[in-house]
Parts: sequence; structure tokens; C-alpha cells
Amino acid sequence: MEELDKLQEQLIRLHKRLRDETQAKFGRVNPFVEDLTDWKERGAYLFGEGKNITVYNTASLCGDVKVGDNTWIGPYTAIDGTAGVKIGSFCSISSGVQIVTHDSVKYALSGGKVPYELGPIQIGNNCFIGTNAMVTKGVTIGDHCLIGAGAIVTSDIPSYSIAVGIPARVKGRVKVTGDKVELLYD
Repeated sequence: MEELDKLQEQLIRLHKRLRDETQAKFGRVNPFVEDLTDWKERGAYLFGEGKNITVYNTASLCGDVKVGDNTWIGPYTAIDGTAGVKIGSFCSISSGVQIVTHDSVKYALSGGKVPYELGPIQIGNNCFIGTNAMVTKGVTIGDHCLIGAGAIVTSDIPSYSIAVGIPARVKGRVKVTGDKVELLYD
């Protein structure tokens, strides 16, 4: 028991040191597990060296997930690649986003007589998926799209669209001119 107490004391000291360093460097306080993880190293481990992919430690990825260069996958996200997920380059997948390629509704309602429904998901290049949004099976999101916080995407979203709501509907467009971006709402 004494060894466990000493280990716990060491972890508490480490936690406080990491917390202080994160606060000083970034002006924030993370969950302890996020301070222990190098998010860029995790991206390199999952998707290969030199791609500049960030994957928070609290992000859960399973199945066939492909991610393009310079993409950020935030904390508390869940990406289910059971039927395949492809995320483009220069995307931001915000905190709490759920990307799910399967659906067990009919399986559950039928008492297991109807199989899970599956559909791959594709997210284009240069997309922003807002906090706590959900992308459901079989959806394709085009390039340069903004998906609003809390949106539930149940159908395809064309390139250069702003989609918000439940279910997500296109409510504007993204205009990119050189290094200028305009969000034009209907």
C-alpha cells in the first residue's frame, strides 16, 4: 500500500507540473490525460509521419479512417470507420464531433432480425465541422464546407456550403477569394 501511495504522490506532482506548464504556455487547463499526450505524435502514429495531423488523446477512432494532411481532430470526438471514413486535408473536426458510419436502429427495433445499416462517410478538403456536430452514415460533405455546432448531417452537403440545424440544411455559402474567406448566409 505504501508503494501505491508514493506512486499516487508522484502522479499528483507530475499532474500539477504539466498543468502549470500547459497553463503558462497555452493559457488553458486540460484534462490530465491530454497533458500526457503529444497530439501531433498521435497523428503521426495513426496516419504517418510528416502529415501534420493532430489527434487529441480523448478522440476515439476505429475501423477504416483516412485523414488528409494538416487536419485537426479535437478532444472527445468519435470517428467510427466501420464502413470507411475519409477526411480531407486542412480540416478542423471540433470537440465532441461524432462521425458514425453505421446505424443499429432497425437491428434494435427488430430484435436483431434486421442487420446494421452501413454507409461510408466522406468529408472534403478545407472543411470545418463545429462542436458537437454529428455526421451520419453514407454522407458526403464537399470541399470548403462549414457545418455548424450541434448540426446533425443526414444528407449530402455540396461544396462551399454552410449547413446548420437538425437535420442540417444549407443556410449559406462559403466564398473563398485568394486568402479571403466570406461566410454568406441566406
